[in-house]
Amino acid sequence: MSDNQTESSAARAVADRMSEAAEAVLAGVSGTERSQLGWGWSESAERERRRWFYTPTDHGGLAVADMAPGQYRRTMALLATGLSEAAYATVTTIMGLENLLDRVEGFAGFSFARQRGRDPGQYRLRIFGTPGERTWGWRFGGHHVSLNNLVVDGELVSSTPCFLGADPAESPLLGAAVLRPLGGVEDLGRALVRSLDESQVAKAVLSPRAPTDIVTGNRASVGAGDRVVPVGGLFRGRFADPRDAGQMDAAHEAAERYYDITEADHQAVELTVEPLGVPASALDADQRALLLALLDCYTGRAPEELVEREAARYAGPLLDEVHFAWAGSLEPGPSSAGAAGACYYRLQGPRLLVEYDNTQRLANHAHSVWRDPEGDFGADVLTAHRAAHHS
Repeated sequence: MSDNQTESSAARAVADRMSEAAEAVLAGVSGTERSQLGWGWSESAERERRRWFYTPTDHGGLAVADMAPGQYRRTMALLATGLSEAAYATVTTIMGLENLLDRVEGFAGFSFARQRGRDPGQYRLRIFGTPGERTWGWRFGGHHVSLNNLVVDGELVSSTPCFLGADPAESPLLGAAVLRPLGGVEDLGRALVRSLDESQVAKAVLSPRAPTDIVTGNRASVGAGDRVVPVGGLFRGRFADPRDAGQMDAAHEAAERYYDITEADHQAVELTVEPLGVPASALDADQRALLLALLDCYTGRAPEELVEREAARYAGPLLDEVHFAWAGSLEPGPSSAGAAGACYYRLQGPRLLVEYDNTQRLANHAHSVWRDPEGDFGADVLTAHRAAHHS
């Protein structure tokens, strides 16, 4: 069997499990719940499918808080079909962090126009189309989680954008242990930038100050010139209460002032067509191994059967075109820029865009995203599919 046939077989096996799990979810709901959860495939549904968030806003769909225990369990079973074991563990940990974040904010933080602002029940599932048919997909999202999957002709063809965040990024545990859901994702980036020599650092480090968020935000598609989206623009519509809107705007402005972000800093990290940073072709063997390990933190989010397919996109000579860029502190802890270890990195290459940022809440609030600039939401596959079947 050829590599392509093996990949196709694996993608079909994953899609079959997804379809079975999604059908079980839909079979357990009716009435209003059904209309919130399941949407037919249409132009309006397609526009909605490409709307995604990583803030504690209404992500669209049926909230787990409104599910019976059996429905909730079947929903989590569907999530598991789209994630590796490590990714599933990370996602469920992130969901539980809402309880911890509520305590960090004194149980009196933002309300977000609901009874409880930091609420682990506000993760929502929506299924687009009919599982098992030619084209269908599903989305699961809430604060710091956004999973987007598309199945076409019986194969899982897209799992991006895939966003995972953590707030707090680091929390104490008993026994002098520490909870860091994205700790390895940051540590590998730091290890790579600290391994660079002077000439490599000159290419890789874009600014001594990290941006206050990932640069591409929650845009449906990414392009040259993208810059950080002010936090108020990352919600579904503006806030009904002007006080909430004012707080969000003030929080963004305060972060920019605290880190002394300038126009030059924004220009330095804005997205470009040609990747910024140091290319893998300029790295030695040990540095390339670090880069591959870092990439695995993102491609390794896919189901186990598809991890090799995702990793193969950057194997061998293809890795040479992946660029690594950094902004902010090179060391954890206070830096010359006045930022307590605030950092940002980007991996960019053919069909690849990765961003990691740990800046907010005094560098204890991490964001990470894995994207395919050409094929997010399966856009490239859908275009080809429509040309083949609807021309």
